[in-house]
Amino acid sequence: MAAFDLLGRRWVLQIVGELGAADLGFNELQRRIGRISSSVLATRLRELSELSLVEVGDDGTYLLTELGRSLLLSLHGLFEWSDHWAASRGQVVNEPLDPALVNRLQPEA
Repeated sequence: MAAFDLLGRRWVLQIVGELGAADLGFNELQRRIGRISSSVLATRLRELSELSLVEVGDDGTYLLTELGRSLLLSLHGLFEWSDHWAASRGQVVNEPLDPALVNRLQPEA
């Protein structure tokens, strides 16, 4: 499966965003996302894992891999562009990405 195909699927970007903010267990991730079913969440996590974007830690939590963190950092520019575009049309602008989250996503030295 191509990465762009997966990224276009429902819930994927929200899952990546939530895991960028914190390593989460399955139930907590499902609670934070909201209306996603257990079966769809399990499928999306498996697909993200197959692309080496998500892994399961020793404690059973889901976390972004280094590749997953780099994806979220790459999306940051797209989020900024989207906000600029929306603002130019008088639409609601998303909240800026939390600097603590950006620091968490930076590759380890």
